[in-house]
Amino acid sequence: MTGDDINEEKSAKPATTIPIIILNGFLGSGKTTLLKSLLVQSNKKQLSVGIVVNDMSELDVDGLIVAQTEFFDKQDSRFQSIHSCVLSSEKGIEKLRLALDKILADSPPDLLIIETSGSCHPMPLIEFFSEQQQLKLTGVLTLVDAAMIDQDFSSGQQIVPTLQRNLQTQHRDTTNLLVEQIMFCSHLLLTKVDRIEQYKIQTIAASIHALNPLVSIVSVPWGNLPIEDALEMPEYDYHRVEQLIQELKPVIEAENHDDRPYNLATQVIEDDRPFHPQRLWDTCNTYLGQHIYRSKGFFYLPSRDNVSLLWNQAAAGISLQLIGYWRAGILEDENNGLDKMEIEALQERLANEKGRFGDRRCQLTVIGDKSQVDWFAESLRQCFLTEDEIEHWQSGGEFPDPWPDSYVTRKY
Repeated sequence: MTGDDINEEKSAKPATTIPIIILNGFLGSGKTTLLKSLLVQSNKKQLSVGIVVNDMSELDVDGLIVAQTEFFDKQDSRFQSIHSCVLSSEKGIEKLRLALDKILADSPPDLLIIETSGSCHPMPLIEFFSEQQQLKLTGVLTLVDAAMIDQDFSSGQQIVPTLQRNLQTQHRDTTNLLVEQIMFCSHLLLTKVDRIEQYKIQTIAASIHALNPLVSIVSVPWGNLPIEDALEMPEYDYHRVEQLIQELKPVIEAENHDDRPYNLATQVIEDDRPFHPQRLWDTCNTYLGQHIYRSKGFFYLPSRDNVSLLWNQAAAGISLQLIGYWRAGILEDENNGLDKMEIEALQERLANEKGRFGDRRCQLTVIGDKSQVDWFAESLRQCFLTEDEIEHWQSGGEFPDPWPDSYVTRKY
């Protein structure tokens, strides 16, 4: 697309357009946290927001997390989830088109936010929105995980050398993706700065800012970006990336046919058994390698089998979050405070569950380099209780549980 083409597209747009913000960034950089923060703020200000959430795995964890918030009803067309593909692929762009049609079919929102999967390249989305009449791309926000940059790229000092080696050997991997996400952004957000030593932050910021010196870099702890900043962003500067698009277009078009680009693979783990707390802890300490970029999902432990937990791993950090209470656990609690009708309603719902333990289940997705995903996923499967351990659990037996009680983020 040339500068003249872009000028013609922009001049043809109607006076009133809906602003679009893209939350981009590598796996586990904090996009869902930022999205939830923006949703809370928009709700307080009574703003209508349309949401598209993308997950490359068939287990749509991020979509389920957002859908469980109080901001959307089950049938609310303002929330659309796209999974089992990367949004920047040909299949993803077509699904995005259909999702936007559903969001815009009724009352157009004040703001549209798109949370991409961590493997999503921003260029195809930028080209797509440059051609839209009713939508105005304002912010391409790239989130960069400071803890990951510190761990994998020596506080950022190895990013450029690693990219240079890839260019010399004509090899493309997740380093290329990370760099290009930064180069295309309009706003660069540094996340998880609370997890590294303060003296490293300046080095990391300088290293990544050098890749896109024309944009500002802002530290965003816990997704605290003011919604006012999002609403006041000017239209995306297509001219700035015109040459970059021309240089990368043949490469990116070749990748657009692949729903698992950059040598990435996914594995879904599903089981009705709980994880053995100690074996799971030991496995994470022993087998969680550098190239397991992301694992997330829902699980439970026999030592706390009444609660549903969210597993959230990025690089070397794992957090546990309380999501809710299993219906089976509520019924087993003699002091549940339910009346007879409520108990019967729960019993009826549990009767339709396929698992052996009511509605309790573990569902995780693992994303990483193809060489390690299968190995790590199998290591996790070995952490489920054996039949003998299940008998011990159901007879009231206890298990050693080294996981934190407070469900706060912890580094390993």
